[in-house]
Amino acid sequence: MIKLDDTDKAILNILQENAKTSIKTIASKLNLSKTPIYERIKRLEESSIIERYIAVINHKKLENSMIVFCSVSLEVQKLGEIEEFKKNIMEIPEVLECYLMGGANDFLLKVMVKDLEAYHQFSSGKLAALKNVSQIKSTFVLNEVKKSFQPKI
Repeated sequence: MIKLDDTDKAILNILQENAKTSIKTIASKLNLSKTPIYERIKRLEESSIIERYIAVINHKKLENSMIVFCSVSLEVQKLGEIEEFKKNIMEIPEVLECYLMGGANDFLLKVMVKDLEAYHQFSSGKLAALKNVSQIKSTFVLNEVKKSFQPKI
């Protein structure tokens, strides 16, 4: 684990808001010169604290905009079966996020599809067709109230 100072945390928070913020702008906001900001960002990248830079897409502007959360229970919860399910989920493009859970269900999936018909095709044709899936419970997003990608550091 890497120890971050207040300047590192400030840099990360600025980049989380807008990854395209220039080094010059970050330096100005933090009252530092460009060189130490550049070196800190490079160190954060090399240590994999910053894994990658991405574009956040407004999916409401695109055709695929329906978000569904799926709780999935497996018939068998042995390590091999869990790993196989995880491997299979990685290949399904509709699945945006997948979490191994403790509690009533084994996995929680965040899924994006075009509409209810597309979700029906996904859930019965892809998800339920996976080996070892015993139950799927679906919850449909009506309105996105808050969306954060990372907490402030």
